Amino acid sequence: MGSQDIEFNGGYEYCKGYKGLHVLQSHHQIRELQTILRDKNTSRSDFKFYADRLIRLVIEDSLNQLPFTDCNVVTPTGATYDGLKYKSGNCGVSIVRSGESMEQGLRDCCRSIRIGKILVESDADTHEAKVVYARFPEDIANRHVLLMYPIMSTGNTVSKAVNVLLEHGVKEECIILSNLFCTPQAVQTVLDVYPKMKILTSEVHPVAPNHFGQKYFGTD
Repeated sequence: MGSQDIEFNGGYEYCKGYKGLHVLQSHHQIRELQTILRDKNTSRSDFKFYADRLIRLVIEDSLNQLPFTDCNVVTPTGATYDGLKYKSGNCGVSIVRSGESMEQGLRDCCRSIRIGKILVESDADTHEAKVVYARFPEDIANRHVLLMYPIMSTGNTVSKAVNVLLEHGVKEECIILSNLFCTPQAVQTVLDVYPKMKILTSEVHPVAPNHFGQKYFGTD
């Protein structure tokens, strides 16, 4: 997809033509959280508190993208309730280090979910992203994966991580990126190469808050 697929409307950018892109429905609460996280005057304690709130909203919506199956349960009154439950075989994978900020939000929603890790670093000379460490559940090839990475500016780091998951047998359509902020360029970079995966984000904007990791972990 080219630049003509980016639609500008009221200061927001929407990447049209990408079925794999899912943006949280914007409302005042989400806009307030995004504003606080972008404000240079936000204290570190406030930043972490409101980041965790936005992370929780993104994780909740990401979980809604996972497959469910029908099930019946018996209520305390003896009635039968026709409900839903997750299909087995879900896991999380965080891209170190900033992706680790999203792990607790996932654990708060899925108590026993397994979480793997990928470390991607840029070469000091070529600046090319490369994977230097990866740890996954042994049966990850049979699982749906929530890939966690809060800020996606170029898409290069995520693309490297997705490629490693594919090398370990994960199906492209079974990968969901849980993301807070991404740029139109990053969406195009990732989904042009991996059109079957999904990206779940709170905002697509040309300027990403790249200070997120340093502010969240107090290393700024």
